[in-house]
Amino acid sequence: MKYTLKVVATPRDERIFLDLPKQLYKGNAAWVCPLDDDIQSVFDPKRNDSFNGGEAHRWLAFDEKGVCVGRIAAFFNRKTAMLDYEQPTGGCGFFEAIDNREVAFALFDAAREWLSENGMEAMDGPINFGSRDQWWGLLINGFEHQPLYGNPYNMPYYQAFFEEYGFQTYFNQHTYAREISAGTMSEAVYARVKRLEEQPEYRFEHIRMEDLDRVIEDFRSVYNKAWSMFTGVPQMDEAHARKLMNSLRPIIDPELVYFAYYNEEPIGFFIMIPDINRIIGKFNGKFGIVNKLRFLWELKVAKKVDRAFGLIFGVTPEQQGKGVESGMMRAFEKIVEQGHQPYKSLELAWIGDFNPVMMRMVEKFVCANRHKQHVTYRYLFDRSKEFKRCPSLALKRRERPAATAPATDTTTEK
Repeated sequence: MKYTLKVVATPRDERIFLDLPKQLYKGNAAWVCPLDDDIQSVFDPKRNDSFNGGEAHRWLAFDEKGVCVGRIAAFFNRKTAMLDYEQPTGGCGFFEAIDNREVAFALFDAAREWLSENGMEAMDGPINFGSRDQWWGLLINGFEHQPLYGNPYNMPYYQAFFEEYGFQTYFNQHTYAREISAGTMSEAVYARVKRLEEQPEYRFEHIRMEDLDRVIEDFRSVYNKAWSMFTGVPQMDEAHARKLMNSLRPIIDPELVYFAYYNEEPIGFFIMIPDINRIIGKFNGKFGIVNKLRFLWELKVAKKVDRAFGLIFGVTPEQQGKGVESGMMRAFEKIVEQGHQPYKSLELAWIGDFNPVMMRMVEKFVCANRHKQHVTYRYLFDRSKEFKRCPSLALKRRERPAATAPATDTTTEK
């Protein structure tokens, strides 16, 4: 059968682009249909800052009968393309296709050729056109589990397509899970927390919505201290921090967001959110006024979300290795002990294998187990060039002067 590719150029094309996964995953109990607007926002220059110095292109694949059988997007941002890379690197993502190697390779070819024409020398995929916290990586383990909100889910046969085409593993991303119930953390965690609780300088508490302005500044303070030592991680300004918190405001549960303080100064945060994938799947991508009202009722009143999503946490360098992250976990557990929380499980996503200290901390002190695995692949256009995996954060720390190196890395920024 012959297949043809078409650039997404009209509203009808975009509708086909959005609807293809709904056809491919029909009957798959684990897949959750994302909201159409969440995907559309990625390709809207008015809503995606990556278009400032960047471009995106999308294709659809059709069979001889005019049926859509595949899709892909390619994109680059000239600033991030050169960031800490040995070559200008763009990306491809939002790949979906029937189980047909010819279709998949035709889509990969289109993305590669367009990126090459625009000066790129490699492409990562499947990734997002923007921040890493959504639509990043290819699922290779954990297909039986429902994805977290904004996390990719894909067909198992996609792995063979990427690897047979020549993509190589740049890094792995692990999702960890644990039940939410009192007394289930390790004895080492409780011992660490007890030592901190005996020191009045330390305080751990969840936020209050009326204090959100202070929360924004506390978050920014910790974030900038925890991440400023890493190459390519910019300082977060007040506007960016406010935008992030405002985007989370409709779904924030104050008893899922924790801060740690030392002598009243913020030293750590642990931000969890209700996993709204427990609700939105039945909306079939639509989020009009009726579904918004249904959403708010099920989230706020009926409390049908039983899974918490560990979005990000961090500890300032001078406080790392002292058990601050355990103190925040214990503060959450105390709320759980009161028995009014609807959450039965917690998942922490996007913990890269380039961050081995973080992986050990989650396994040893959060007592969570590996639950799902995604892969970020890289394809070098010059096939004779040596391929290098993503460098380890631990290695980066060892290369820094001792005065600036944190004792441990307890951040999960995406």
